[in-house]
Amino acid sequence: MTTFEIVKKLCAEQGIAMTDLEERLNFGKNSMYTWKKSSPSTDKLQKVADYFHVSVDYLLGRTDIKSPLHELEDAQFLDIDGLTPEDIAKVESVIEALKEAQRRIDKFENM
Repeated sequence: MTTFEIVKKLCAEQGIAMTDLEERLNFGKNSMYTWKKSSPSTDKLQKVADYFHVSVDYLLGRTDIKSPLHELEDAQFLDIDGLTPEDIAKVESVIEALKEAQRRIDKFENM
């Protein structure tokens, strides 16, 4: 499946037209239709990924997982008593990265 087809599918799932998506993201009219034959720029690809809360890898067809954090809320993988200081530092850095990603998404959605 091409990037264009994946975005078209995401639009259908969200019940929006691709032209509406282009307008919401401040893309030129019908610019996404050029993705049928050429690759989108990384900044446009990232904007679409942020809009749909999916990974760029998903848009590129490199994975079927929309978001690597999709199943995280159900994960029961941490043995808190067995965490080392290094493990705690890693978890804290992941949490900070997630908070920053959420801030960027919030900022984008409030544009």
